[in-house]
Amino acid sequence: MLNAEQDALFAAEFSADVSAEKIAGIYAEGFINAVKAQNISVADAAGELASFIAVLKELPKLAGILASAMVSTEEKIALLEKAVARQATPLFWNFLQVVARRNRLDLLFPIFVQTQAIVNREQRRIPVVITTAAALDSSHLSSLAEKLKTVIGGEPVIRTVVDPNVIGGLVVRVGDKVYDASIAAQLQSICRKTIEQSAKDIQNKRKSFEQ
Repeated sequence: MLNAEQDALFAAEFSADVSAEKIAGIYAEGFINAVKAQNISVADAAGELASFIAVLKELPKLAGILASAMVSTEEKIALLEKAVARQATPLFWNFLQVVARRNRLDLLFPIFVQTQAIVNREQRRIPVVITTAAALDSSHLSSLAEKLKTVIGGEPVIRTVVDPNVIGGLVVRVGDKVYDASIAAQLQSICRKTIEQSAKDIQNKRKSFEQ
């Protein structure tokens, strides 16, 4: 069993006002630390969690039961044992049991997100969202990925979004930063500069009349 009492991962001592995201981050960090302590591949462990989350997405009723406060902890563990215990590694099965006993199975999805974020940081893999008016082909994506490596200083993990409102070009979001190369953004920039220049011209004319 994971050493839940000594690991900051299991946040029973945290007050109720701590956000779910923060608590999920604590669980994720504890999971990764436990993986490293046992010299297990972090990529393999994260992949096992990802596979389990994929199952929950395909079985929303199961996810709902695990998250429900109306179902007892023992019932949830029994259900998990039937569903995944035989296929799961000992560490991952122990992790699920501890999360269940801490009544945090409702945070499995946020824990997964936070775990992926930790793995991405350690491997310098940076999530990137690319929005275009039409779908990009593989050659364009490969070219963009190579250019982004230089810009962001890491390996881009690209997710593409098609948005007809993007007139042309693309919009790239890296974390909180947005790199907008769309025609729409260029048009907005031109309009803004034109308005600013007109305002300056009017101000200069006023000054000339005042002199």
